[in-house]
Amino acid sequence: MSSLKAFRVSGGQAAEIPGSSVALERHLQSLIEGSMEAMLGIRFLVSEYATGRHRGRIDSLGLDENGTPVIVEYKRSRDQNVTNQALSYLSWLHDHHHEFENLVKEKLGTEAAEAIDWSNPRLVCIAGDFTHHDTVAIEMIGRRIDLVSYRVFDDVLTLQLVASVAGAAAPARGKAPIATQVSSAASPKSVQQYLDESPPDLQDLYAGLDEVLLSHEDVRKEPLLHYIAYRRIKNVATVRVQPRNRMLVVNLRLDPDAVELEEGFSRDVRGLGCLGIKDGVEVRIRSGEDLAPAGDLIRQSAEAG
Repeated sequence: MSSLKAFRVSGGQAAEIPGSSVALERHLQSLIEGSMEAMLGIRFLVSEYATGRHRGRIDSLGLDENGTPVIVEYKRSRDQNVTNQALSYLSWLHDHHHEFENLVKEKLGTEAAEAIDWSNPRLVCIAGDFTHHDTVAIEMIGRRIDLVSYRVFDDVLTLQLVASVAGAAAPARGKAPIATQVSSAASPKSVQQYLDESPPDLQDLYAGLDEVLLSHEDVRKEPLLHYIAYRRIKNVATVRVQPRNRMLVVNLRLDPDAVELEEGFSRDVRGLGCLGIKDGVEVRIRSGEDLAPAGDLIRQSAEAG
């Protein structure tokens, strides 16, 4: 059972609100699908999607804020099968890129469909609780999985990231490794390659920024193609490396109207269609002196997330 507790305070006295699970699994699914982007940072695509010969229905399909395909499975209480079920649907996703891309195009448009990142699809399993064995098992599976527990306190729904594994990218079944399909000249350079090729002072600067970001409780790092994401359930920050400009570009989940912006250091990126966190605040870090003011904004983003 989750250790999360909630209290109602009245007249200087605190009374605990009993936590519970939902009465029906479908009700939990409907609640989250209705606000999936706000709750999980995932754009909802479709519910109860039939997988044909795979003999099942995926509870929810979505596309996260990093452009990664997501399978979401729900269980109203504790149930180890939720992870196994999600993994079985991952095999369908690996075999049906074109079908998923058409679905994204229909729901979110051509631009979103063309920007899908297939390198490491994500599974999100939501249940009333998870066992210790669940959290250990996902470490061994080698796929990108989030275990999220929920509780209901009166009219408040809480979500808590219990465990998360970044996993390892793998080619879709039946396909040759990427290196044999596309020449290195045609392949986009990853953020890790940019970092590896950066001058030592920029690598040291990133190491300092990385330490600041990971100092916040439960923040995890996930290197993606175009940037490095630092997240809990949703992204707290995304980092791009620009060796040519000798700087790091950090996007934060902040309301630009609530932050005092400084020309050349921070800016409002709402509506600019930038990589990383959109509609937030972008910070440019060029030296160690920038880490302190950046650290204050990172703290605000971490607290908001």
